[in-house]
Amino acid sequence: MSKALFLNNLGHGHVNPTLGLVNELIKRGEKVTYFCSEDFKEKIESTGAVFKVYQGESNPLKEKYNISGGWSITKFLNYINEILDSSEKIIKDILYQIKDIKFDYIVYGSMFPFGNIIAQILKIPSVSSFAIFATPEEIIAQGKDLMDRNLIKNHPVMDTYKKVAKNLKEIHNVKMPDKLINLLFNKGDINIAYTSRYFVSHMEYYDDSFKFIGPPVYDRKENLDFPFEKLEGKKVIYISLGTVFNNFNSKLYDVFFKSFSNTDDVIVMAAYNVDLSQFHIPSNFIIRNYVPQSEILKYTDIAITHAGMNSISDLIYNNVPFVSIPIGADQPYMAGRASELGATISLDKYKLTPEILEDSVKKVLTDPSYLENIKNISSSFREAGGYKKAVEEILKLKEKNSVLI
Repeated sequence: MSKALFLNNLGHGHVNPTLGLVNELIKRGEKVTYFCSEDFKEKIESTGAVFKVYQGESNPLKEKYNISGGWSITKFLNYINEILDSSEKIIKDILYQIKDIKFDYIVYGSMFPFGNIIAQILKIPSVSSFAIFATPEEIIAQGKDLMDRNLIKNHPVMDTYKKVAKNLKEIHNVKMPDKLINLLFNKGDINIAYTSRYFVSHMEYYDDSFKFIGPPVYDRKENLDFPFEKLEGKKVIYISLGTVFNNFNSKLYDVFFKSFSNTDDVIVMAAYNVDLSQFHIPSNFIIRNYVPQSEILKYTDIAITHAGMNSISDLIYNNVPFVSIPIGADQPYMAGRASELGATISLDKYKLTPEILEDSVKKVLTDPSYLENIKNISSSFREAGGYKKAVEEILKLKEKNSVLI
């Protein structure tokens, strides 16, 4: 039995893909210690892992990045600056909590800024969990309208990054990435990508260290307290804008209500921590803070999604037609790639109207090419090998390292 250290960002999109991986490792006899925030304690412990929480009153990793009031490059850079400024305390905390444990390898979210650093300090093999498929260049290109290069260049985060890189080199003899953005795309000795080679573009970025395992399909034992009987025999439209950018603009919800209020369809909407008190909720809408998505998809005729990695993978894997409204992060890439492959219509969040949404939903439902193309991608997902393949690759890395030692 070997011991694995997991380090991850806060956020369902980062944690959820790793749960099946942890569970599969534990089934194979591995012992896993997983660091995250208290919000994810129950989920992580349900896999069989030992849960540890990031400590320290001022530790920015204890609370999820808040984009209330709207996303901006300034707010994001301020958040990164806060994390970097706390790097010494964060690293000390993690090392202190594991000081009596000898780990055989480490797995970390690719966007966890200190994962590769901890791997270098501990001198153990590293595995990076890639929940984002857009390359750094694609993220920059797709967000060019929001990117003020002068603002980025002159933001305090640049000096903080240089200072932290210098200190870590002097104290721990570790090397940080040359560019700040690569701190959010930390590669490991091997990299687990929750998709297929068929789905991603720009293959020159994905070298042999990337192991494509397909989407993170895992029974998370969701709470099934939901009125499924109301979906029986009905056309069901499922709407979800995820849990991060879902408060981006309340006008989007107004569009949803106006588009589907006068129909016989049942609209299931996930609106995580969204204040909808300003709206009159149509009677054919079922709205929950959280819904059991895997079960809902069994009834869904068509979905409207923000095109987050977990959601779009679930939809494709289950052969559910969908319309995309990407909002931020890697969502424009995910929606764009699915659109390139003929699997969705991607809509502009700023120009969305009830007429545009209704027409798009109708087209995706009535044009059989969308479902055919979804099935092509779904087949590539199913052939990728899943969590069993990921564990095989991790154990091969572990064995290779033990031979070298």
